[in-house]
Amino acid sequence: MQRHLIAVDLDGTLLRDDKTISQANVAALRKARENGHEVVIATGRPFRHAKRYYDELGLTTPIVNFNGGLVHHPHDPHFEVSHHPIPLKTVQHILESISDTKTQNIVCEVTDHVYFQRDPVGIYEFYTDHALSVTTGDLRKVLQHEPTSLLIHAKGEHVQDIRSELSSIHAETVLNRQWIKPEYMVEVMRKGTSKAVGLQQISRHLNIHQKQIVAFGDEENDLEMLDYVGHGVAMGNAIGPLKLVANGTTKTNQEDGIAYYLKHVLGLI
Repeated sequence: MQRHLIAVDLDGTLLRDDKTISQANVAALRKARENGHEVVIATGRPFRHAKRYYDELGLTTPIVNFNGGLVHHPHDPHFEVSHHPIPLKTVQHILESISDTKTQNIVCEVTDHVYFQRDPVGIYEFYTDHALSVTTGDLRKVLQHEPTSLLIHAKGEHVQDIRSELSSIHAETVLNRQWIKPEYMVEVMRKGTSKAVGLQQISRHLNIHQKQIVAFGDEENDLEMLDYVGHGVAMGNAIGPLKLVANGTTKTNQEDGIAYYLKHVLGLI
């Protein structure tokens, strides 16, 4: 059997709705590694919020964080780290142009340093967990470094207005994606950043051809990845556009979709 690189998104894909990994998926990925395949995590989360799952799976591979904004190897200091932050001048322009009346909050992450436009209460407390520092205030003044990620918690009726503005005014510098769960979030990343770019770097490092990459995802931030890899798999709970670019669809994240597909469709375990 040829050696494959198996890339898994976390939220809505590997993780169940309660943010745990099922024993079936843990066993399946362990078996895949025993069979000579490589397993990597490709997530929008920062490493501090992915580490517990990386450790639970016993991985020793590089990891894609911030949707490709940061690609690194937790155990290999010689691995060439790729960090693609957003130019600070662009962020300042975005902050100037987006009215407070259209947003609930704005979050900037400079790797593990977190900045908030307003106090991080409620859902925002998640972002402060294991952060190296937390700063709250007018981001146009307190943000002094290029952020890896910019999250705009938009009011639902203003999501499309914000995305249209970002796409028309800042299209040459940044790209934007939308989250629907748990809240309406518009994620802004440096243009050219994606999980696909991260996997390209990792596959070269591991000497695995693009055609031998299998990737699982469920959301808009997985589109480039599933389109790039040799075999892209959309979860049963994935958005419609992702299912259109995927090579196949599996069961939902609640139904051990990864384990099912690796065993019953691809025969890798």
